[in-house]
Amino acid sequence: MRKYGLLALLPVWMLIYRNLRRAADGLVLDVFKMPPGSPLTEALRFFFFDVPKVLLLLVLIVFVVGIIRTYFAPERTRRLLEGRSLLLGNGMAAALGIVTPFCSCSAVPLFLGFVEAGIPLGVTFSFLIAAPMINEVAVVLLFSLFGWKTALVYVTTGLFIAVTAGWIIGRLKLERWVEPWVYEMKSGPSSLEEGKISFSDRLASGRIAVKEIVGKVWPYVVGGIAVGAAVHGYVPENFMASIMGKSAWWSVPVSVLIGVPLYSNAAGIIPIVQALLEKGASLGTALAFMMSVIGLSFPEAVILRKVLKIPLLLVFFGIVAAGIMLVGFVFNLIF
Repeated sequence: MRKYGLLALLPVWMLIYRNLRRAADGLVLDVFKMPPGSPLTEALRFFFFDVPKVLLLLVLIVFVVGIIRTYFAPERTRRLLEGRSLLLGNGMAAALGIVTPFCSCSAVPLFLGFVEAGIPLGVTFSFLIAAPMINEVAVVLLFSLFGWKTALVYVTTGLFIAVTAGWIIGRLKLERWVEPWVYEMKSGPSSLEEGKISFSDRLASGRIAVKEIVGKVWPYVVGGIAVGAAVHGYVPENFMASIMGKSAWWSVPVSVLIGVPLYSNAAGIIPIVQALLEKGASLGTALAFMMSVIGLSFPEAVILRKVLKIPLLLVFFGIVAAGIMLVGFVFNLIF
């Protein structure tokens, strides 16, 4: 019964969430006695409002996703993808990447498991691209902060990149650039037999996910919001519009080049994107920056290097980066 009691905390969560703006303004204006309208005041209002807001959203999202993920074990994912036609397999792999567990540290075992199961290389890459890029935390945070249109743009473009990039890699027949020892591995009996899981156990999985994931990412959240607060309070709108606005045609490739070396997660980067958009950055450029930070990173490259030869690693990064830039240019033209 104690596990089900977690659900009773939802009204408390909603009450706190609805009063965050009032609490942040009261803290900055009434307690700290900051002058209204000054850059520091606006930065502090942004920071003290967004930190609890994003953390509250993150706790709720991770809890729900932790429950959902108990229905999508890696073995089930592999079985769903086996024997599918190439393009259908790419689409299914990209869709599954949204809801199945993935991070850079799990890239190697997932890749090995997919190859052992006989899943085509291009389909495997669609999964690897979609899983970090179309992050479920990012989807819900984008919906909460910017509305359903921005969230839909994010999901649609991420799926397009994952499916298209995986299809291209599959058509290029690049299996020769996978490390030979990968194909020499033999599939053994599965250690992840799927049994019946009670709903109380699924709730417990959600609670454990909150403890493990939120416990690891909260410094990134606070750091990202601190950067966003500085941008919100101190960066002039005209300056940001000139750097990341529609008129600066080079803003999209530069944003991608800046984003790839950065290592962050959706919860940490979205507050920065929020501040950039408020200061005049165009949607396509901000979206390209966010996707490059979330979907591509040097730590991911280092881990994937264990199973991929350098030419295939470069092809992977190049195709995904090109797809992200294309999305940025297209949405700068549309919006």
